[in-house]
Amino acid sequence: MTNTLYITGAGVSSESGIPTFRGEDGFWTIGSVNYTPMEMATRAMYENNPIEFLSWYYHRFATYRNHGPNAVHHWLADKNLITQNIDGLDGKAGNQDYIAIHGRLDQMTLFHTQGDDVETINTPWDAVDEDNLTESLLDTFNINKTTKTPQLDFSFKPYVLLFDEYYTDLYRITEAQHRMYHADKMVFMGTSFSVNITQMALRAAIDNQIEIDIVDPDPIEIPYAKVTYHRMKASEYIDIA
Repeated sequence: MTNTLYITGAGVSSESGIPTFRGEDGFWTIGSVNYTPMEMATRAMYENNPIEFLSWYYHRFATYRNHGPNAVHHWLADKNLITQNIDGLDGKAGNQDYIAIHGRLDQMTLFHTQGDDVETINTPWDAVDEDNLTESLLDTFNINKTTKTPQLDFSFKPYVLLFDEYYTDLYRITEAQHRMYHADKMVFMGTSFSVNITQMALRAAIDNQIEIDIVDPDPIEIPYAKVTYHRMKASEYIDIA
């Protein structure tokens, strides 16, 4: 029996109306008034300017929280899956054991020292008052309104891996690596190979000399012999797979 590992990126959720990261309308092309996206999506920004961070995060991500899964998510519902996406659409589609390696939009954790064992809890996004957004976000994430900075092991933080953070078992990195090294085939769908997790997976595939499929309308060329390119959208690929 084939043990295929599917690794998905933002291209898979684009047909649910969620912008990709590096396209013309992507999240990383839209910053705040004062900062670039690469500066915003950091732990340092959250620590030092949580109002700016949370406002950006809410407008760029949380506003998409009610979007639904598309045909690709439903097709992946029974697959061995690691996704880079934080939108939670794979869970909505019914996948009970997928790894959201960069976190989930619908959850948050205590603001903790990286590596600490903490639980995830649901973020009460629907209770956020957009007419009083700053105060409401400070309340939601339990941030001191006098100092306007998050307090370690007291405040909350979105359950999302930021650029200046590293993979820990909160994000199931050990399990993800286990899945990579025990796969006998990998299928990368809608990803630009620009983040560490795809490089880890690619290294595992090369180490084990397994076949790779890359599904993307404009795929990145990989210097590896056992690659098959499918120059198409993921929604087209599932019709021929």
